[in-house]
Amino acid sequence: MKHNIIVVISGDGSNLQAIIDKIHRTDYPAKITQIISNQKNAHGLQRAKNAKITTKYIKNDKLFEDNLQKIIDEDRPKLIVLAGFMRILNGDFVENNKGKIINIHPSLLPKYKGLNTHQRVINDKQKKHGATVHYVSNKLDSGKIISQVEIDILSGDTADTLKKRVLEQEHHLYPKTIQQLLEKL
Repeated sequence: MKHNIIVVISGDGSNLQAIIDKIHRTDYPAKITQIISNQKNAHGLQRAKNAKITTKYIKNDKLFEDNLQKIIDEDRPKLIVLAGFMRILNGDFVENNKGKIINIHPSLLPKYKGLNTHQRVINDKQKKHGATVHYVSNKLDSGKIISQVEIDILSGDTADTLKKRVLEQEHHLYPKTIQQLLEKL
């Protein structure tokens, strides 16, 4: 059975593309009903159009969450998947959709919440880095952890090389985690 999901983006959409690549498999339990962006020129919108998935731009203003909630109420997705979405959602919206909103973050949460995670782990001389899929809560990058992937930090790594290697792992972790969550329904 395919469950409806909505994907919310702000940028390039490489994690979105990893999900799109999986939804065409007959055994993948998700169907993307819409891809929503708060950035009009996000490249992820083109990825969605190429895959013939409905897209919607919602202006990034104080009514963003209200407009997003209307779409959610119409589509009734099982999951709201944040994929490179660069906005902190307000508490009422998060509370209304508790347990349905997931996000992927480029660090081994609870460490390195927020931005610039790759440079921060290098500056702190960490040995491990990775990515975390978590439920969205009212505190930034603090929701219940669902899954993680860990990689070694190599001696020659820069923030850019580390970002690239972590992103490759995200492209496997996120679709797999979505599948596991939906299969439990």
